[in-house]
Amino acid sequence: MKKNRFYIYGLILICFAACDKDTIRQSYLALGDSYTIGESVAENLRWPVQLVDSLAQKNLFLETPKIIAQTGWTTDELKNGIDNSSLNYPYDWVSLLIGVNNQYRGRNIDEFREQFEILLSEAIAYSGNRKERVFVVSIPDWGVMPFAEGRDRAQIATEIDNFNQVIYEICAIQEIEFIDITPLSRAIDIHPDWVAKDGLHPSGKQYSAWVQEIIPFFLNSKYE
Repeated sequence: MKKNRFYIYGLILICFAACDKDTIRQSYLALGDSYTIGESVAENLRWPVQLVDSLAQKNLFLETPKIIAQTGWTTDELKNGIDNSSLNYPYDWVSLLIGVNNQYRGRNIDEFREQFEILLSEAIAYSGNRKERVFVVSIPDWGVMPFAEGRDRAQIATEIDNFNQVIYEICAIQEIEFIDITPLSRAIDIHPDWVAKDGLHPSGKQYSAWVQEIIPFFLNSKYE
């Protein structure tokens, strides 16, 4: 009887291993800057990585994200980063989060509009022109962070809102999902542990909150 029990357990384990091996995982390309690469947090706490892990718990399986992002990148620098990368496209899913460094450096918002339109067009192309598989994440407000102490926080908030309005308008025209996480980024007075050790970037816990805002996009999409 004991041998039969072990035999059955063995079959179950083999079945689980085979199922996991045969699970079809879809590809994911994440484009951005310090927020996408997860400055000041561990790799497993980056929001694209947390997103993949969270979706797996809902039986939606993605590969480890291909991330093209670097701290400090503006829209034109991200464009150069993409151009200099080896991409095995089309990707099943593509995300774009860019613009904070354009605002931080005082770059022209009309220039940003033009460059963002180009980046979004490329993101759509990398998805195989499946707009329903592309989503854009809003720019968080770094002005609420300890790093911004002594700066004009109200002015920063206004400029971030203006850049996000441009992003929203372009997404609306292109019929691309716009996910607004900016209100979450402004909630650090309620969640002080949402700030990374550098006093500027979100912590892994804040990124987890972003992921909860993003997950419905996948759940409401035609996943095939």
